[in-house]
Amino acid sequence: MSAPQPVTSFIDARPARAPLSLVRGAAQRPRDRERWSRRVLNIAVAAVGLVLAFPVLLAIAALIKLTSRGPVLFAQTRVGLDRRLLTYAGGNTRRHIDQGGQPFTMYKFRTMRPAGAEDPQTWASPDDGRVTPVGRVLRQFRLDELPQLFNVLMGDMNIVGPRPEQPTIFVYLREQIEGYQRRQRVRPGITGWAQINQGYDTTVDDVARKVRYDLEYIRRQSPFEDLRIMLRTPAVMVLRRGGW
Repeated sequence: MSAPQPVTSFIDARPARAPLSLVRGAAQRPRDRERWSRRVLNIAVAAVGLVLAFPVLLAIAALIKLTSRGPVLFAQTRVGLDRRLLTYAGGNTRRHIDQGGQPFTMYKFRTMRPAGAEDPQTWASPDDGRVTPVGRVLRQFRLDELPQLFNVLMGDMNIVGPRPEQPTIFVYLREQIEGYQRRQRVRPGITGWAQINQGYDTTVDDVARKVRYDLEYIRRQSPFEDLRIMLRTPAVMVLRRGGW
């Protein structure tokens, strides 16, 4: 990048700088409208999905409760949208602690035996020995993800977006994979372009391939793209392809 050229003026004074929001406001309005239209689409789909799936939710909850000890729902902290505020300070942005994104509580149907508080955060695999018999079926058809429709309504997630990761694993992957933190530019999702194109990840290389799909989605995100991914997701669930 070339060095900035000196600015000459008849008045030897620094011009007042407009707030960043005002400078970018006009250019960002179309993008803001598109972002809100995508958000409305995601909320509408989540609301309709919860109504239609309500009997299924009750049946799954009963099966989990009757076949294994522990709560019906599994709650876990995940890293969400990067909500850091852009503040003008000599052209720099500042943040006290870079967590990569806003932590939030993600909900799933419990598919494993309850873990102890001291257990480390680890990746789950398709043949994980901790998975219960009912949980194995739920995971095969992605039905354990249904409670995340509530996360969508609460504003933590969208239907479509990169899958959110656990904080400790997020920090590790950010150091291992170039551009990994760029996934946090959008709300995480229940399904996504990576999930309908690739299976479960068991290695860092698998995650790196999914990140490429995630960044491709972010580059071309739109209401139409979200709808297209939503319509392809049921086939992935039924045929048990892809991975969450």
